[in-house]
Amino acid sequence: MVQAHKADSDDPSPVEILERQERHLRIIRRSVIFVVLVLGAGVTYFARDLLLPLTLAFLLALTLRPVVRYFERRGVPSTLSAVVLVAGVIAVFGSGLFFLSGPVSHWLDMAPEIGQDLSRKLSSLRSPVEAVVAASEQVENFTEGGSATVQKVVVQQPGLLSRAADNVAGSLTTLGLTIVLLLFLLSSGTLFYEKLISIMPRLSNKKKALRVVYDIENVVSRYLFTITLINCGLGALVAVAMAATGMPNPILWGVAATILNFIPYVGALIGLGMIGIVALLSFNTLGQALVPPLLYLGLHIAEGQFLTPIIIGRRLELNSVAILIALALWSWMWGIVGAVIAVPLLVCVKVFCDHFEGLTSFGEFLSAAPPRPHAEEEPAPQPHITSG
Repeated sequence: MVQAHKADSDDPSPVEILERQERHLRIIRRSVIFVVLVLGAGVTYFARDLLLPLTLAFLLALTLRPVVRYFERRGVPSTLSAVVLVAGVIAVFGSGLFFLSGPVSHWLDMAPEIGQDLSRKLSSLRSPVEAVVAASEQVENFTEGGSATVQKVVVQQPGLLSRAADNVAGSLTTLGLTIVLLLFLLSSGTLFYEKLISIMPRLSNKKKALRVVYDIENVVSRYLFTITLINCGLGALVAVAMAATGMPNPILWGVAATILNFIPYVGALIGLGMIGIVALLSFNTLGQALVPPLLYLGLHIAEGQFLTPIIIGRRLELNSVAILIALALWSWMWGIVGAVIAVPLLVCVKVFCDHFEGLTSFGEFLSAAPPRPHAEEEPAPQPHITSG
């Protein structure tokens, strides 16, 4: 009897069984989420030729959606406004490439002279570097001299022109597919969303999903459109500042600042480094060369710390850690284009998470706002076990 009683006391209670089941379910759920994320990252990386134009078209459609909706309310068909907007986008990008091709080709032609001039102005740093290079060459000659029978195998790589041709062909294909998809997304209005919602079985789910989709579209489109205008304004100010300081090709720096400002932190550093190098080559004294990068840095600080937070608001302000992780991830998967669209995609994810109770904790992690205080959870009532 004593052994039977002891065996009964060692058996887990129903509460412990429920806790174990919940713990196992949480582990399984997290494992499934991890596997899905890894598979999704792999698919995104290897299918970038297909997914990149789709993503670009989707983001551009969200950015231009308020303009199409504005003209729709005034009786202009969405197809007509979509054609005009897409033609305007093509004209802006085409004219920008045309006007920038001259300065860029000039800098490429002047690359040898620029290198010599930069080497002359940085001659004070040349001696330590040359000493290190000479020491490494001596070590290499010593190791090669000790083994005369060693043969070097050189693997021939594809030529520069062939790789450039492949990149240009791929870029043109991506651009053309993006433009076609953008035209269809803008001209279809809400038909695309309604087709997606129609596959849901219940009417209540259809209404809720449609409300969520419209809310996400309004918030994200307003964010993207506002950020685009802010970046264009920053580029205009940078161009004026560079022209006032006597920097060559101020329009080039304005366009570069507009594009690079879509890449937080990293874009500003890249622009600052390029302007600093060109200013060092363009001016005779160090004091004159410091003025353009300081102005560029001041404009970026004013935009990033004061203007953008005031206009965008705290709701869509993102966590800096999440931004850096997104930049690293999308740059690895899609290159420079991935770095440009990393933050807009992160905003889309955050707004989507804010609309679902199970994802609000992840949305709070992406936000830069301080965590909301949670009320202390009351202990769950223990189930009443009756002895049968």
